[in-house]
Amino acid sequence: MASGQPPYDELERRLPEAPVINVPTITLQGDAHGAPHPDTAAYRKKFGGKYAHQAISGGIRHHPPQEAPKAFADAVIEVAGY
Repeated sequence: MASGQPPYDELERRLPEAPVINVPTITLQGDAHGAPHPDTAAYRKKFGGKYAHQAISGGIRHHPPQEAPKAFADAVIEVAGY
């Protein structure tokens, strides 16, 4: 991994200390994002309310609202019902 930007080292150090998100949440991850991501269980504890994770297939990269609008809209409707 490449080193970060020194002016932002303090902010990066503080990121894991962020407060727990206590609203219903769905995280989405495309199958073709290409970036390494931890298993969803690794960050589940950051969400205190009802939580779900959805993997979206079909060559979806970094922008599900544009690349998978139906899956994105379905997730919005789902979380609205929590």
